[in-house]
This record gives sequence, structure tokens and C-alpha cells, in this order.
Amino acid sequence: MKGIRWCMPALALGVFALPSMVQAHEVEGEAHGPDVVSFDWGAADTLAALGLEDHLVGLPHQAAPAYVADLLDGRADVGGLKTPDLAAVAAADPDLILVTGRQSAALEDLEALAETQDVSMGEGDYFEALSAKVTGLAERFGAEARAAERLAALHDEIEAARASLPDDLEAVVVTHNDGHYSLREEPVVGELLQIAQPALPASVEPMSRGTRTFTPLTPAAIGEMAPDALLVVDRSAAIGATPLDVTSLEEALAAEGGEAIEVTVLSPALWYLSGDGLQSVRAQVQEVTGSLSSL
Repeated sequence: MKGIRWCMPALALGVFALPSMVQAHEVEGEAHGPDVVSFDWGAADTLAALGLEDHLVGLPHQAAPAYVADLLDGRADVGGLKTPDLAAVAAADPDLILVTGRQSAALEDLEALAETQDVSMGEGDYFEALSAKVTGLAERFGAEARAAERLAALHDEIEAARASLPDDLEAVVVTHNDGHYSLREEPVVGELLQIAQPALPASVEPMSRGTRTFTPLTPAAIGEMAPDALLVVDRSAAIGATPLDVTSLEEALAAEGGEAIEVTVLSPALWYLSGDGLQSVRAQVQEVTGSLSSL
């Protein structure tokens, strides 16, 4: 039976890592890692999962997903994900600034303040890339053993979540932006949970815009694909614009024969602004599994 589900992020424990350039140094005889400003929520939630949240000195408060709201208290507000507050970063006096492509316009300015590390995920197998990210960061703090434990626990949870889902389940993941939809290649769904995606209709063609290539989808195309579930990442809601009109989407799918498609609106900030961290990946796995396990 078709339904619309609004998902809230589940809290998670996890792990994280980066290549090591800032070396641990000795402070009062104890191993100590760098003070960190993080513009990557996956990195921040991983530090917290490893018990290293005391090393976080600055975060972008205005872009904080609900699941990491507790990390904001007592830490400098360093601006937005695309518009870092350089003065606030400087005042936080970090040893290390963690960035992704979102901060590319401010990268040179950030590099002038402290060592700056791009923590974007590597290519290839998703869990292997996540493990490399987690392990690399853990090495900076002498927390490799803890990272290995958290990664093993996360792997076991993913395996259990996958086993809880129907074998023949098919799902389509889309990003919603201002009333439009595009296919989203989501490794948490396709790789970690191994949920199949039905074939695209022959009428659907990728489009290029600058250096980006995307695949637009209409309700008619989604109805033709006839997945068991449609998972929506609402970019508009995540950035504070007009959120998805779920009723309109439901009616449009029904008009195309897709009345049986289960629509799940995923937690916007968790999926669009965060991810690739020990807590965020666990929360995403739990969210998808919770919405689809009854199909």
C-alpha cells in the first residue's frame, strides 16, 4: 500500500579518517591531535564517534543537521558551508581545517589560515573509501584501534540491515530541486544495502551543465520504472528554499500508473548537507531500512 513517510535521522555511533599530515604532538605528556575546524559534517560526526569531539573548535552553525546539533554548543560559528567566516576561523585558531568541494571558492583564504585538508570521499568501493577516510583521521589522534572497532561494528550493522530487506526490492533515489527531480546515485542505497534500481526508460537521457552531468526524471519516467519505493533527497528543503510538495508528487505518480510506489522523503540535511561519516552513514542506513523493511 502506498504511503508517504517523513524520516528523521537516527543517531549513530561511528568512525572517520583522513590522510595524515598534522602529526600528533605531546601536550603535558599525553598524545594530542590537532585542533580542528570542520566544514564537513561527516568528518565532525566521525570525530565525535571516536570520542575526539574536544578537538573540534569550530563548525558552520547555520548548516548544522539536527543529528549533530549537540556539537555546536561551545564551539565557534565559522559561517556557512559555501561562505566560510574567515575572521571566525582565524579567531578559532585551528591547526587543521577540513573542507570539501563546497568551500572551493574560499580555499586559498582558508589555506592562508591553517593547514587545509580536502576530506571528500575517494572513488571506488564506497565502504573501502569510507574506511580509508576514517582510518586516516584516526591516525592523527592515535586512535587507529578505536577506528577499526567502529568500522567493524558499522560493517556488521550494514550486513544486518541488508538482510532485513526483501530480496527483490527495487528503489529509485532522486534529488528534488524546485519542483524538478534528478536521478541520484546513492551508494548507501545501491552499494551498502544493495537495493536494485529498475532500468531507466529509453526516453531518459543524461544532460550536461558545465562540468556536471545529471539525469532528469519526471513522474512519468518514474512511473514507467515502477520501483517499489521512491526515496527523495529534498535539496530545496535542505538549503531553506520551498520544500517538496509531496501531495503533488503523489498525484503526479498516480496519474502515470505509479499509485503503488512507496514515497519516502529522507531527512534533507542528513542526506544533502552531510554523509560520509560514521554517525551519518549509520543514520542513513537505519533511515532507509526503517522505511523499506515492511515492503
